[in-house]
Amino acid sequence: VFMNYKNRDNMKNLFTLLFLFISIVSFAQQWVNDSNFEEKVTGYGAFDDNSDHDVIIVEFWAEFNKDNAFKDWKKLDNLEGVKYYRIDIAKSPKLKKELRIRMAPTILLYIRGDAYIKFTAKAGLDLLCPVDYNKMLSAIEVVKQESSY
Repeated sequence: VFMNYKNRDNMKNLFTLLFLFISIVSFAQQWVNDSNFEEKVTGYGAFDDNSDHDVIIVEFWAEFNKDNAFKDWKKLDNLEGVKYYRIDIAKSPKLKKELRIRMAPTILLYIRGDAYIKFTAKAGLDLLCPVDYNKMLSAIEVVKQESSY
C-alpha cells in the first residue's frame, strides 16, 4: 500500500507517525549491559570534554521486581549534568558479580568513572527501592561536592 503524498490527510498521518516514533525513542529508558558499561559509565568516553553530564546513575533492575524500581528516573535523567541508566541483572551477570550486586533495585552514583554512593534494597520479601527522589537529589549534590576535592 502506497500513500499519495499529495493528499493532505496522508501527509498528516505520516507526520503524526513520525512524531510518535520520535517521542517514544526520546523518552525511552536507556539501558547498559556487560558489553557497553565501560563505554557508557566508567570509561573515559563517558566523561570526556564533550560530555553533557557529570553524574551517571546506574540502577540494577530485575524483571521480577520491576514494581519496586526507582519511579522518578526520568526526572533525574532530565536534570542538567545527570544521566540515568538501567542494567537488567539477568542479562548482565559479569557486572552483577564484579560490582557485588545482591539485590534489585541497587543504585550506584558515578562521577568521572568512579562509584561514590551505593543504595541497596534491604533483604526481605518486598525489596523496596532504597531511595526516593529527594534523597537522590541530595546524593547527587554530595557526589558533586565530594568529587571536586
